[in-house]
Amino acid sequence: MSTSITINEAAYLLNISQQRVRTLCRSGILTSKKFGRSWMLDENSVRHYGLRTAHTVAEDHPSYDARNNINKKPIALSFFSGAMGLDIGIERAGFDIRLACEIDKYCRQTIAINKPKMALLSNINNYSKQDILKAACLNESEEIDLIVGGPPCQAFSTAGKRKAFKDDRGNVFLKYIDLAIELRPKYIVIENVRGLLSCPLDHRPHEERGIDFPDLSADEMKGGALNFILSKLKKSGYTYSFNLYNSANFGTPQIRERIIIICSKDGKVPPYLSPTHSQNNEFSLPKWKVFKQAVKGLNEHHHINFPEKRLRYYRMLKPGENWKKLPEKLQKEALGKSFYAGGGKTGFLRRLDWNKPSPTLVTHPAMPATDLAHPVEDRPLSIQEYKRIQEFPDNWELAGPLIQQYKQVGNAVPTSLGFAVGNLIKDLLNKEKIKQINGFCYSRYRNTSHHEWERQFLDAYNKSTQSGTIQNEIQLS
Repeated sequence: MSTSITINEAAYLLNISQQRVRTLCRSGILTSKKFGRSWMLDENSVRHYGLRTAHTVAEDHPSYDARNNINKKPIALSFFSGAMGLDIGIERAGFDIRLACEIDKYCRQTIAINKPKMALLSNINNYSKQDILKAACLNESEEIDLIVGGPPCQAFSTAGKRKAFKDDRGNVFLKYIDLAIELRPKYIVIENVRGLLSCPLDHRPHEERGIDFPDLSADEMKGGALNFILSKLKKSGYTYSFNLYNSANFGTPQIRERIIIICSKDGKVPPYLSPTHSQNNEFSLPKWKVFKQAVKGLNEHHHINFPEKRLRYYRMLKPGENWKKLPEKLQKEALGKSFYAGGGKTGFLRRLDWNKPSPTLVTHPAMPATDLAHPVEDRPLSIQEYKRIQEFPDNWELAGPLIQQYKQVGNAVPTSLGFAVGNLIKDLLNKEKIKQINGFCYSRYRNTSHHEWERQFLDAYNKSTQSGTIQNEIQLS
């Protein structure tokens, strides 16, 4: 045991009653020993329990072992770290991640539990370059190899209001870019949703467009927000490449597509990530991993439940089926007004297929329009299945209530995609030859690479300049 503390001290640390502490001791949840009528508790066990249940707060702290980088691994700093899916992959590729920066309470608890010696900071807006270096135990002369982060995507998502940088979440995106440029790492990685490709910098309502209104400015054009970001990077001496990557092509048992922007300080345009899998053995690569492979061997499942009225319909569906397999009368009954709405509505009453990758995990597996039900059991996916699909280690602990655990994993980047990013950057650092596959289909969508995006944006720009409304508002690589 480490340092021993009393019932009273444990109750104070956890902000719970002494009687509750005794109950936790009797149940074996807290490591403790009884001496007569008194309990002595292991302090580390108490603090670990406090972090996991959010009874205690994960405070900001510097790195505790950064100076012990005996193997001289390349140094990385992580921002908007979440539950650290991206970082687990980058670390597996051989990086020493010195610092995590995350504002979400429960994600911070998760980081503190699993990476107690890693520097932890909260709101990115509160820190300067000097604060970051101090927390990561770096001095001005030490080079940072990689800064990586996935700024909040809601400001750019097609499901949101698309306020871009007028949204507070968009503003932290700019803070991330400015801070990264000031820290001058060899490489900067930006992860985000597909909506970033088309989000304007300044959104003009649709009712204010057309022949009776002025032409759209460059800021109001589709992709204006991304153009603004890329312009800042280019002016600061960084070249870049990006694409929309389906994580299934990198070994993840899930269809999940994310924009990955890779920025380089050396003046060379970075290559694309190297795929390791393909849907049907194209390019002699192994086939996509499927749900059955991901969850093999799982025996423990913690999950929320579907309401009983929804289970009535699920009991009629087989693996891989959704509401469309119900009789039409029951389809209308099950979906209600949503039956008459547009779109494919494929997320309603959806059972996963054993032999296909999982659909994109969401932050709540039992929302009516994005159900994620087990192929044969009458329940949503468990948190253990969520972790397997996103490729978190089974022993990776998640803090907070179950619903918060789903949220953390559902928002994460699959670790295999992080591993692909880490491998590419490491190979670039070591000046290794990068294998590229010409003609590979990285995602389900077309025209998502930086070459295609730039061409489309420039075409739109040139069309707009014919009326003289836009001048010198675009910076392309």
